Amino acid sequence: MSTSTGEGRLSDVAVALGCWVGATALLVGVGHAVALDDAGDVVTPGFGQGAWWWTLGALTLQAALLLCGRRFPRATLVAVATVVPVLAFLGAGDATSFGALAVIIAAYAVTVRSGAVEAAPALLSAVALVGLGSTLGALFTGAQAGLAWGTGLLQAVSVVGVPAVVAVFVLARREARAAQADRLAALGREHEALVQVALSRERMAMARELHDIAAHHLTGIAVMTGVLERQIDVAPDDAKAAVRQVRSQSTAMLREMRGLVGLLRDPGAGPEERTRGVETLSGIPALVDAAAEAGTDAHLRVHGTLDTSVAVGPLAQLAAYRTVQECLSNAARHAPGARCDVEVDLRDPAHVVVTVRNGAPRRAPSAHGSGGFGLVGMRERAELTDARLTYGPTDDGGWLVTLTIPTEADTVSARRNGTTNDEEPTR
Repeated sequence: MSTSTGEGRLSDVAVALGCWVGATALLVGVGHAVALDDAGDVVTPGFGQGAWWWTLGALTLQAALLLCGRRFPRATLVAVATVVPVLAFLGAGDATSFGALAVIIAAYAVTVRSGAVEAAPALLSAVALVGLGSTLGALFTGAQAGLAWGTGLLQAVSVVGVPAVVAVFVLARREARAAQADRLAALGREHEALVQVALSRERMAMARELHDIAAHHLTGIAVMTGVLERQIDVAPDDAKAAVRQVRSQSTAMLREMRGLVGLLRDPGAGPEERTRGVETLSGIPALVDAAAEAGTDAHLRVHGTLDTSVAVGPLAQLAAYRTVQECLSNAARHAPGARCDVEVDLRDPAHVVVTVRNGAPRRAPSAHGSGGFGLVGMRERAELTDARLTYGPTDDGGWLVTLTIPTEADTVSARRNGTTNDEEPTR
């Protein structure tokens, strides 16, 4: 038995027990009240009389039938409602109405579990049975026929109709919550799909940039081997042939890689996109100057010397460049008018730290956010280069991004030791 099934069973037992206790308390209390009432306005069996015990037995049967409500909700409602006219025939008198408590519970349960449409036949049958029982109970106590039938119909509609209407309202609320949950789940799946698309685009861009880096180095190899060939004066002819072969192979590889990356290029990319070079740390000042010319209050502070000879690989330098570029773009988009400080710290030989901090926006942003995909791209680049990226809001309402890039020597050491620099972002 599963946990949910066990809990449901306990709930059924608690409801049935509560129904029996409530009906029995009414029967006992009214029985004592009748014994003390000389006017005889209420006609019910006295406490301890035979009809009283028969009535108690019928109410107990009703409570027991409620235990079957989870498996057979419609049959349970009809069975429980059938007990009401039986109470009238047993001489319960006005106590016949005590059977309405179980009918109320069963009518609510069948509507919630089966729905109003499927439960309609059982509900109509219950209305007829309760109306019949209430009418007979009133007639057996000497009420007029018209009054008895009117009272019976009113009680039947109230006992069965009111809980059914409440159950329909509850079902509508549940369906609304379920629809809301489905909508949120769909939005989550859509956002995940957009994130995956953004990741694919970013990885495609990194693949193109990897080609640019490889092309840069292979071009250098081709140039160096060409110079070497011209400088060799006394080397054997085989050495010259080997040098020519190395140059030929590297040139062919460069040509093939260019042809391959052409398949990865965006068909809509312009000439600048197709011919761009490899960006390095030395390009960060130009980024800051361009942002300042565009209207951003951007400032650069460098600790050390920005040049391509720093002990950081070209891919890591490109990641730092793109991170600063994205941060400046985000600052202009989300924090217009705020000061943006870019800091590059190269003093530690183990790593380079790039920090971009912007203040709170001075005026309302003019464009909507990009959904956080720029952060996804920065994180992808950081993971690719074994760098550590952290980002999050500041106390003054601004935003802080920190990229810690290990130097090539530190990266090799970390990989040999089996350590990584992974860190979950702060937001």
